[in-house]
Parts: sequence; C-alpha cells; structure tokens
Amino acid sequence: MALEDLKSALPAYAKDLKLNLGSVIGNSQLPQQQLWGTVLACAIAARSGIVLRALEPEARENLSPEAYEAAKSAAAVMAMNNVFYRTRHLLSDPEYGTLRAGLRMNIIGNPGVEKADFELWSLAVSALNACGQCLDSHEQVLRKAGVGRETVQEAFKIAAVVQAVGTTLEAEAQLRAEAV
Repeated sequence: MALEDLKSALPAYAKDLKLNLGSVIGNSQLPQQQLWGTVLACAIAARSGIVLRALEPEARENLSPEAYEAAKSAAAVMAMNNVFYRTRHLLSDPEYGTLRAGLRMNIIGNPGVEKADFELWSLAVSALNACGQCLDSHEQVLRKAGVGRETVQEAFKIAAVVQAVGTTLEAEAQLRAEAV
C-alpha cells in the first residue's frame, strides 16, 4: 500500500488526517533524508502494521541503506529510552535521576548518518512516545546544531499525523473484524 492508498483507506470522518498526511509528506520542506527517516521512524513507533507496510517501501526507496538502518535504529533506541526517561522523570523521588542509567545506547553517538538527522528522528519518536525529557534533550542538540524551530516542528507534525493515521486505521480494521 503506497501513500495514496493509505490516504484512500482513511474513512470520511478522518478527512483532515488525509489532507494532513498529504501535506506533511507530500509538501514537506525537509530534505528527503530527513523527511523519509522521520516518516520511517514514526511509522515504526506508531505500532501500526497498516501504516508501516504502506510507508516503508517508499522510505526504503528514498533513503540510503545507511539512513534506512539509522531511522530504524532511532525508533528502536527511543522505544527503550522514552520509557526509561519518562518513567524516571514521572517518579516523585528525584533520586532516580542521580542513578546511572546503565542502558546501552551507542547508536546515538555513532548513528551512521548526520547527527542532526538522527537527532531529528529521535525527537519525532520521542514526541510520539510522549517523553518530555527526551524531547527537551534532542531539541537542545538540534538547536545547538543550527536546526531551526520550523524543522523541529515539522518532525513532530509528521509524528502527530502518522500516529493519528495509524490509530484511525487500526481502529477501523478492528471494527470491521468485530462486525464479521
């Protein structure tokens, strides 16, 4: 299923999502690698097989093999980090913040692509996973690297739309399955 098929699969009540999906992917000002790395990382993080199967082939086509693997790596490491750091932040005992994390995350230091691209993908996944501490950390790295707020916002707009499309299509699939 390609992007157009994905848009066509959205029900009438989700017309805004259809328009936004076309806009955030089709009219993005991001360079191809940043765009498709963000799309792929968010499609993985959204946990929607429908969305992932639809967007992965186009992401693979638009990314170098290194960028393709790095985007998947961003989704993987952020799946772990977002839970860990969000939980540590939400606990009322601040002493957890002083403990060593003890989690391997070497990919962040050597992602195989431009550091800013990997940070952007990590930020988008962190937005999807609602980790404020990770969002702040990645946004600060991006801003120090000279990445503008518009680019940062573009990444979390993609995250928001991909998540919403996945939620909607998975719900529709479940409703159709229950009706049978």
